[in-house]
Amino acid sequence: MNLSQYLNEKRALVDRTLDAHLPPADTHPPLIHEAMRYAVLGGGKRIRPIVSIAAAEACGADVEPLLVPIGALELIHTYSLVHDDLPPLDNDDYRRGRKTTHIIYGEAMGILVGDALLTEAFSWLARPIAGVELSRQMRAIAEVATAIDSRGMIGGQVADIVAERSHHNSDDREALLRELQFIHRNKTGKLFAVSVVLGGLLGNASDQQLGALRRYGDALGLAFQIVDDLLDIEESSAILGKTAGKDVAQGKLTWPALLGADAARAEVDRLLREALENADMIAGPVNSLGAIARYICERRF
Repeated sequence: MNLSQYLNEKRALVDRTLDAHLPPADTHPPLIHEAMRYAVLGGGKRIRPIVSIAAAEACGADVEPLLVPIGALELIHTYSLVHDDLPPLDNDDYRRGRKTTHIIYGEAMGILVGDALLTEAFSWLARPIAGVELSRQMRAIAEVATAIDSRGMIGGQVADIVAERSHHNSDDREALLRELQFIHRNKTGKLFAVSVVLGGLLGNASDQQLGALRRYGDALGLAFQIVDDLLDIEESSAILGKTAGKDVAQGKLTWPALLGADAARAEVDRLLREALENADMIAGPVNSLGAIARYICERRF
């Protein structure tokens, strides 16, 4: 199976899981449940749950019993997007090629949809899993919570807002680069990295495998955001499925803005090599981690 077939197959598997386990749209009160399904089921590459599946597979696990907790990653990711699109943050009208949730359902419902998806995600993560020890499951839940708390994803979002308002006044490139790395590793990278670790933990990875998976996820999570920064200046809104050029328009601190596109590409290449080295350490029967790393780092839409 080539990578395109693999991604399509796993995306369909994730989509079926999300559709089957989200509350039906007519669940009372229907407005919130319809909006939750609109936000989650409206497309998307599903790359976080897919890389989690790939990590579990590389450790020799049967992924079928793991699909609900792995699907929770997409709920968390979607919650972050719904909130990020709100007027006080990025104020975006389009996501995944269609109107954002708050444009369709209103700002109040956009806030509540994000809240509901985050809560639903931890409900999914806490469901009993056949073949997984409770201690490993509890560790996995703690890893996800830590990745997205005020010292993780939320902290990165806050730092992004602060940097947007203040970095124009600084000439200290080294300080700006440190802050940029903090923003990217936390706002985007930590959820991506914990997706890999979640697959390993639930897939009964050894400590050595978990170490390699964590390093792989850390490298790839940062690379993913740098590539996003590059695509924001290189691609159109129609191709991206969201408003292009928003980073420049909002004065965001990005790799191309700070170091230039060539240096940003060079950093992606370095991170790809790091990811590939660690992917090769996972001696599982099926290992798509290297191919996924190349796809993420070399994507041009």
